[in-house]
Amino acid sequence: MLFKTFTLKTFINFFLLIASLSMSAQEFQKEIFIWKTDTLPYNILVPVSFSKSVVDTSEYILGNNKYPLIIFLHGSGERGTDNEIQIKHINDLFTDSANLTKYPAFVVAPQCPLGKRWVESDWKVSKHIMPENPSIPLELTMELINEISRKYPIDSRRIYVTGLSMGGFGTWDLVCRYPGKFAAAIPVCGGGDTGKAGVLKSTPLWVFHGSDDKVVKVNLSRDMVNAVKKHGGIIKYTEYKGVGHDSWLKAYKEKELLEWLFKQTL
Repeated sequence: MLFKTFTLKTFINFFLLIASLSMSAQEFQKEIFIWKTDTLPYNILVPVSFSKSVVDTSEYILGNNKYPLIIFLHGSGERGTDNEIQIKHINDLFTDSANLTKYPAFVVAPQCPLGKRWVESDWKVSKHIMPENPSIPLELTMELINEISRKYPIDSRRIYVTGLSMGGFGTWDLVCRYPGKFAAAIPVCGGGDTGKAGVLKSTPLWVFHGSDDKVVKVNLSRDMVNAVKKHGGIIKYTEYKGVGHDSWLKAYKEKELLEWLFKQTL
């Protein structure tokens, strides 16, 4: 009896170890999105419970096994074509074995090319005005979201967007330009158009900024938060005292971040 008990415990521990190692090894994969004559490199992380070898995803859809989609927009320093550097600030967060288990989701990180921006406007202004049209990289990102939603079992009620610095501007732009598309947004040290705040009254937001940011003025976040609040919006604001233009280092380590995000739905 003791031998059988020991054997059972050993088997269970071995199984848990293998499962843990499998989840720890989950990594972002490089892909290229082609739309008309343009291309957009992107990284994608698939949930551990989803097999990319499954061609027919009807079993997931019929079983209501749909997953959230998280879009991450990087900062200006990660622009390029290597299709790798853009995930450096979020890789640890989303590939953490505990998060892979507790918060299964598709995570997509497109890479903006050099010389382009998610939002074609000056970052150092005191007041941001949203351009009439989206930038080419942001337009491609929306088309990529549509493609990912067709290709994989994505829950359309749980599409989220977050971004830092240049990507913070992109995050504000997306939720303002496409109201009702995103279930929640997390803009980090970015800026939005206060004149568009009214369309965000039903979009849960958690905004981050450093009080001593010398690159993107902190009042851009403060003003957006106040404008959304005036319209009765659902918004949280975390300002890190004494922090400069790297507030994402703290923001993406907030213990309640993913818990808060995954509670949001359209």
